[in-house]
Amino acid sequence: MHIPDGLLPPQIVAGGYAVTGLATWYCLRQINRQGHAQENIPKASLLTAAFFVASSIYIPLPPVSVHLILNGLLGVMLGYFALPAILIGLFFQALMVGHGGLTTLGINGVLMGLPTLAAYHIFQLRHGLEKFLPERWAMGIAAFLGGSSGLALTVLIFIALTVTSLPTGLDATAERRAIMVLALGHVPLIVLEGIFTALVVLFLQRTKPELLES
Repeated sequence: MHIPDGLLPPQIVAGGYAVTGLATWYCLRQINRQGHAQENIPKASLLTAAFFVASSIYIPLPPVSVHLILNGLLGVMLGYFALPAILIGLFFQALMVGHGGLTTLGINGVLMGLPTLAAYHIFQLRHGLEKFLPERWAMGIAAFLGGSSGLALTVLIFIALTVTSLPTGLDATAERRAIMVLALGHVPLIVLEGIFTALVVLFLQRTKPELLES
């Protein structure tokens, strides 16, 4: 799901930096308003490392290769810390393992970072679900939806960016077909990341509930 250097036109790349910069400013502003912001830094560091490792390892799923992203998990666990954490992970991936690129850091921030905000707010729906369901059920359902929505939104943004910005000279039909096959290959991972996020949240709710406090 990483977009490499040179794939998208310069105006799209510049727009990615603008959107990511604005979103990062908003997240940092929200973080500064929290009285206990420093307490979340160790948790953010740990989950940044988890994102770096998970999204660096490709899994063969013929006819494509896919990789975990865990941006939904980061959104659920970190709230507004998630986007800066994703950006740090993307930066080191571009430098150390060649995934993505420095010129596309902004657009990859849009691709993988912005969905963390949606995942965080979806997870907050648990408070409404608790009016109708037992607390653990509400927590598990909200965590599954938040965890799966992170990757699902990443896939949708990836399709929109690549299909509408294909370089000239390529076989557009063949490229669109390849993009759709790659996107469909991530459908099982969407479900898997949702389940994994729900299991992590339910485990922490039982053993270390303070880690779920954003």
